[in-house]
Amino acid sequence: MAKFKVGCSPITSEIYAGRVTENGMWCQKHNVTDTAPSAVAQHLLQLDQCIEFDCKGKKYKLQVVEVK
Repeated sequence: MAKFKVGCSPITSEIYAGRVTENGMWCQKHNVTDTAPSAVAQHLLQLDQCIEFDCKGKKYKLQVVEVK
């Protein structure tokens, strides 16, 4: 059975969501580059949270800040 995954292409920087095979190959994918960032922002805003994560040995934080 294929698993569901969301990932960012290292070549195009586009965000994809879809199914991957057991060995990690995409078998169905949809470009969600336009909708994924706003969905994450809405999620963080509704929960009043931020997300901290590591990438390439550096630490980052995602946070929603109101623009006035």
